[in-house]
Amino acid sequence: MDHLYTKLCLLVLMSAICFQTRAEVSSGSIAFLDNPNHRYLRMQSPDGSAEAGTMFLSDVGAAVSILLGFTPPASLSADSSFKLNEFLLPNPFNRPRAVFLLEVEGIEEQQLPLDYFGNSRAGNTFRSRVLLDSGKVDIQLPGGKEVSVISLEKSFGSDCDATCADTELLHLASALGGSYVSYALEPFSGVFTVMLPSGTTLSLHLSKKADRKFAVSLVSLIHSTRRASKRREEFSGNMQSQAEFVTGCFTGIKALQEQSGPGGAQQGMELLLTTLTMLFDSLQEAYKGQLVGAVLFKAESEPVFSVKYTSHPSSRLLEELTDIPDISALVERQLVRTVLAWATGIILLISTLLGIYFLVNMPITRDTLLYSNVKLD
Repeated sequence: MDHLYTKLCLLVLMSAICFQTRAEVSSGSIAFLDNPNHRYLRMQSPDGSAEAGTMFLSDVGAAVSILLGFTPPASLSADSSFKLNEFLLPNPFNRPRAVFLLEVEGIEEQQLPLDYFGNSRAGNTFRSRVLLDSGKVDIQLPGGKEVSVISLEKSFGSDCDATCADTELLHLASALGGSYVSYALEPFSGVFTVMLPSGTTLSLHLSKKADRKFAVSLVSLIHSTRRASKRREEFSGNMQSQAEFVTGCFTGIKALQEQSGPGGAQQGMELLLTTLTMLFDSLQEAYKGQLVGAVLFKAESEPVFSVKYTSHPSSRLLEELTDIPDISALVERQLVRTVLAWATGIILLISTLLGIYFLVNMPITRDTLLYSNVKLD
């Protein structure tokens, strides 16, 4: 009896551990943004938005590879293929070959509004829950010049100083109907104020550490995205056959959450979503609609996507030997080449003459007119 009781206790303990392990698997939310005029995603609802059950990080990585015009990993399961088929158009010749992927850290799934990106000009929006089960996923891309990876790194301090950041915040405040009061003695230390879509007012005091961190991340995102748009416009004529992958990570929400709690993080998220809507619309104009955006919202503070280049197997060519000591073998080979060339030419000439003869003397019937590409009224 005691032995049976011990087994029962062990079974209950193992079940509790399994449930706890499953509960510890965190999740996020991803949104794919399409163009209204040139669609690459399926439209499944009248309002242009669609939702799926649950995706894995590997599914998102495979979707990025497919949208860039490359084959997904060979390890992609049948279930994952079915999920991708739910929102990707099946035409393999209709791919944007340009993807904008942004990871947003510090946002819980339940903090997102139901209609986020609702004000974007994106004609199709696909949203899905993502299980962050595997820690990090490699997006497999071919090496060489087939794809160009543009990283939205933090540009503040490198190619955008404090004066440049002041200009970016001033332009953003003007576009959103807000204001930015800067101080001439110390650049990038003013007050940024804007009215959010929810009706609340957000004020960022750049003298505060958390507000400054958020503003630095926001300015870096805006400046890097604008730089990617200009690069596309300048080199659009020379990049027709090259895929482009624009990727980055936004880390400013977590700073607001640590200082102001969920309320401050919520306001920062609203400002970020509004800014992302503007940036994606400008990218669509630069890429002439041939772009799909993907934004992953997660609470973790570590990037989950990385780029892995795969090398194609080198083609082995048959090399002709140049040092042939036997003169007779060289003469025989040249004779064979000459005979083959003359025979091929004669066959092509006879075929061309016969084709012209039968085409000229072809009887005029309905079938022959259709076959000769002549349209009938």
